[in-house]
Amino acid sequence: MTGTAAARPTRRRLTEAARAALAPVAACALALGGLAAWTASGAAGSPARIEVSAGRMYLPFGGSRESAAFFRVANSGGDHDQLTGVTSPAASGVMLGRNTATDGNAATMRGAGPVTVAAGGTLEMAPRGLDVMLTLREPVRAGDRVPFVLHFRRSGPVRVSAVVVRPGAG
Repeated sequence: MTGTAAARPTRRRLTEAARAALAPVAACALALGGLAAWTASGAAGSPARIEVSAGRMYLPFGGSRESAAFFRVANSGGDHDQLTGVTSPAASGVMLGRNTATDGNAATMRGAGPVTVAAGGTLEMAPRGLDVMLTLREPVRAGDRVPFVLHFRRSGPVRVSAVVVRPGAG
Protein backbone atom coordinates (compact mmCIF):
# COMPACT_ATOMS: atom_id res chain seq x y z
CA MET A 1 0.00 0.00 0.00
CA THR A 2 1.26 3.43 -0.85
CA GLY A 3 1.10 6.59 1.29
CA THR A 4 -1.90 8.00 -0.61
CA ALA A 5 -3.98 4.84 -0.30
CA ALA A 6 -3.55 4.72 3.51
CA ALA A 7 -4.88 8.28 3.88
CA ARG A 8 -8.04 7.56 1.92
CA PRO A 9 -10.98 6.82 4.29
CA THR A 10 -12.77 3.54 3.87
CA ARG A 11 -16.49 3.04 4.11
CA ARG A 12 -16.02 1.24 7.42
CA ARG A 13 -14.03 4.13 8.94
CA LEU A 14 -16.62 6.67 7.78
CA THR A 15 -19.45 4.59 9.32
CA GLU A 16 -17.59 4.27 12.63
CA ALA A 17 -16.85 8.03 12.71
CA ALA A 18 -20.51 8.87 12.01
CA ARG A 19 -21.67 6.54 14.80
CA ALA A 20 -19.17 8.06 17.24
CA ALA A 21 -20.34 11.60 16.44
CA LEU A 22 -24.05 10.72 16.59
CA ALA A 23 -24.37 10.65 20.42
CA PRO A 24 -22.80 14.08 21.14
CA VAL A 25 -24.67 15.70 18.23
CA ALA A 26 -27.97 14.22 19.43
CA ALA A 27 -27.30 15.38 23.02
CA CYS A 28 -26.54 18.93 21.82
CA ALA A 29 -29.69 19.00 19.68
CA LEU A 30 -31.82 17.80 22.59
CA ALA A 31 -30.30 20.38 24.96
CA LEU A 32 -30.75 23.17 22.42
CA GLY A 33 -34.39 22.17 21.87
CA GLY A 34 -35.04 22.14 25.63
CA LEU A 35 -33.43 25.56 26.13
CA ALA A 36 -35.41 26.99 23.19
CA ALA A 37 -38.68 25.71 24.69
CA TRP A 38 -37.74 27.07 28.15
CA THR A 39 -36.92 30.48 26.67
CA ALA A 40 -40.09 30.54 24.54
CA SER A 41 -42.20 29.85 27.64
CA GLY A 42 -40.82 33.04 29.24
CA ALA A 43 -39.16 31.25 32.14
CA ALA A 44 -35.55 31.60 31.09
CA GLY A 45 -33.72 34.54 32.48
CA SER A 46 -36.75 36.71 33.15
CA PRO A 47 -35.60 39.45 35.53
CA ALA A 48 -37.38 40.59 38.65
CA ARG A 49 -40.36 42.85 37.85
CA ILE A 50 -41.03 44.97 40.93
CA GLU A 51 -44.25 46.90 41.48
CA VAL A 52 -44.82 48.92 44.66
CA SER A 53 -48.36 49.87 45.69
CA ALA A 54 -50.66 50.51 48.67
CA GLY A 55 -48.33 53.11 50.22
CA ARG A 56 -49.58 54.50 53.51
CA MET A 57 -47.91 56.32 56.36
CA TYR A 58 -49.21 56.83 59.88
CA LEU A 59 -50.01 60.36 60.99
CA PRO A 60 -47.56 61.18 63.79
CA PHE A 61 -49.13 61.53 67.23
CA GLY A 62 -49.04 64.89 69.05
CA GLY A 63 -45.99 66.99 68.25
CA SER A 64 -43.87 64.02 67.17
CA ARG A 65 -42.40 63.77 63.68
CA GLU A 66 -41.61 60.07 63.93
CA SER A 67 -43.79 57.73 61.95
CA ALA A 68 -43.94 54.45 60.04
CA ALA A 69 -44.79 53.76 56.41
CA PHE A 70 -45.99 50.56 54.77
CA PHE A 71 -45.97 49.32 51.18
CA ARG A 72 -46.99 46.27 49.18
CA VAL A 73 -44.09 45.05 47.00
CA ALA A 74 -44.95 42.52 44.27
CA ASN A 75 -42.41 40.71 42.08
CA SER A 76 -44.02 39.26 38.96
CA GLY A 77 -40.63 38.36 37.44
CA GLY A 78 -38.76 35.10 37.35
CA ASP A 79 -35.87 36.14 39.60
CA HIS A 80 -35.62 37.17 43.25
CA ASP A 81 -34.72 40.74 44.19
CA GLN A 82 -33.80 42.45 47.44
CA LEU A 83 -35.16 45.62 48.99
CA THR A 84 -31.93 47.18 50.25
CA GLY A 85 -33.17 50.50 51.61
CA VAL A 86 -35.63 53.37 51.50
CA THR A 87 -35.13 57.13 51.20
CA SER A 88 -37.47 60.12 51.26
CA PRO A 89 -36.85 63.80 50.59
CA ALA A 90 -39.52 64.52 53.22
CA ALA A 91 -37.59 62.77 56.00
CA SER A 92 -34.33 63.42 57.80
CA GLY A 93 -33.92 59.76 58.72
CA VAL A 94 -35.37 56.64 57.09
CA MET A 95 -34.71 52.94 57.75
CA LEU A 96 -36.23 49.55 57.22
CA GLY A 97 -37.36 48.14 60.53
CA ARG A 98 -38.91 44.95 61.85
CA ASN A 99 -41.25 44.73 64.85
CA THR A 100 -41.01 41.48 66.79
CA ALA A 101 -42.61 40.21 69.98
CA THR A 102 -40.41 39.31 72.96
CA ASP A 103 -40.94 36.55 75.52
CA GLY A 104 -42.52 39.07 77.90
CA ASN A 105 -45.23 39.82 75.30
CA ALA A 106 -43.71 43.20 74.54
CA ALA A 107 -42.74 44.49 71.11
CA THR A 108 -39.29 45.49 70.03
CA MET A 109 -38.11 47.32 66.90
CA ARG A 110 -34.90 46.39 65.12
CA GLY A 111 -33.29 47.59 61.93
CA ALA A 112 -33.80 45.22 59.05
CA GLY A 113 -31.11 44.50 56.50
CA PRO A 114 -31.85 43.70 52.89
CA VAL A 115 -35.21 41.94 52.52
CA THR A 116 -35.75 39.38 49.75
CA VAL A 117 -38.76 39.69 47.47
CA ALA A 118 -39.20 36.22 46.00
CA ALA A 119 -39.82 35.63 42.30
CA GLY A 120 -43.58 35.59 41.79
CA GLY A 121 -44.06 36.66 45.42
CA THR A 122 -45.29 39.60 47.44
CA LEU A 123 -43.80 41.42 50.40
CA GLU A 124 -46.55 42.98 52.52
CA MET A 125 -45.31 45.54 55.06
CA ALA A 126 -47.39 45.79 58.24
CA PRO A 127 -47.30 47.44 61.68
CA ARG A 128 -46.43 44.12 63.36
CA GLY A 129 -43.75 43.14 60.87
CA LEU A 130 -41.55 44.89 58.36
CA ASP A 131 -42.06 48.64 57.95
CA VAL A 132 -40.27 51.88 57.12
CA MET A 133 -39.35 54.00 60.14
CA LEU A 134 -38.87 57.71 59.49
CA THR A 135 -38.46 61.14 61.05
CA LEU A 136 -40.27 63.80 59.05
CA ARG A 137 -38.74 67.20 58.30
CA GLU A 138 -42.11 69.01 58.31
CA PRO A 139 -45.50 68.26 59.88
CA VAL A 140 -48.06 66.39 57.77
CA ARG A 141 -51.85 66.07 57.83
CA ALA A 142 -54.12 63.12 57.08
CA GLY A 143 -54.53 62.81 53.31
CA ASP A 144 -51.12 64.28 52.43
CA ARG A 145 -48.89 62.27 50.09
CA VAL A 146 -45.27 61.70 51.10
CA PRO A 147 -42.70 60.70 48.42
CA PHE A 148 -40.42 57.69 48.92
CA VAL A 149 -37.80 55.87 46.88
CA LEU A 150 -37.46 52.13 47.50
CA HIS A 151 -34.05 50.80 46.45
CA PHE A 152 -33.72 47.28 45.04
CA ARG A 153 -30.50 45.39 44.37
CA ARG A 154 -31.38 44.36 40.80
CA SER A 155 -34.37 46.48 39.82
CA GLY A 156 -32.91 49.78 40.99
CA PRO A 157 -34.88 52.62 42.57
CA VAL A 158 -38.69 52.71 42.50
CA ARG A 159 -40.41 56.04 43.21
CA VAL A 160 -43.70 55.85 45.05
CA SER A 161 -45.76 57.89 47.48
CA ALA A 162 -47.61 57.03 50.66
CA VAL A 163 -50.84 58.65 51.77
CA VAL A 164 -50.90 59.85 55.39
CA VAL A 165 -53.57 58.01 57.41
CA ARG A 166 -54.53 57.88 61.07
CA PRO A 167 -53.22 54.77 62.86
CA GLY A 168 -55.79 51.99 62.70
CA ALA A 169 -57.31 53.27 59.44
CA GLY A 170 -56.95 51.26 56.22
